Amino acid sequence: MAARRTLCLGLVLLAAVGVLQSQAQAPVPVQPDFQQDKFLGRWFTAGLASNSSWFREKKAVMSMCLSDVAPMAEGGFNITTTFLRKNQCETRSLLLQPAGSPGSYSYISPHWGSTYSTWVVETDYQEFALLYSEGTKGPGQDFRMATLYSRSQTPKDELKQKFSTFCQAQGFPEDAMVFLPRNDKCLKEQD
Repeated sequence: MAARRTLCLGLVLLAAVGVLQSQAQAPVPVQPDFQQDKFLGRWFTAGLASNSSWFREKKAVMSMCLSDVAPMAEGGFNITTTFLRKNQCETRSLLLQPAGSPGSYSYISPHWGSTYSTWVVETDYQEFALLYSEGTKGPGQDFRMATLYSRSQTPKDELKQKFSTFCQAQGFPEDAMVFLPRNDKCLKEQD
């Protein structure tokens, strides 16, 4: 009888955790009628949010990145990002493969070797784009990240607010978000 009560209590707790998680994180939409050709070109990474402990440790020293988005022959994107690391400019490329509906992609992390999903949540193609990524780095290590891309190094306040609102809907606490300062050393094109 005691084992049965323990089992029931465990199931109730699991259900409660599931309800809390579903309330904390809104479903991630994809940009309706996403047009990949309009998404191409130069973007600045203006804002980030993540549940990663690494991100929280490093966010104070992070600065704006420059990303060039180019099409791949088989579909998807090659995103080449230049960023400042230890006072040196580094460049990395990420290959996003189509994964389902337009605006949905997957990629393999060169660092972790894990597969992640990425969605273009919203974009107007001219000023901003909101992206969301998730995956698992290892057992019990879920990774989630939201990104604000801007065509300008000085995104408008309403775009920052849109990003903050989206991040809160995804359950990111305030201390898991950052708006990245300009870094003229590695940004090839100024406003």
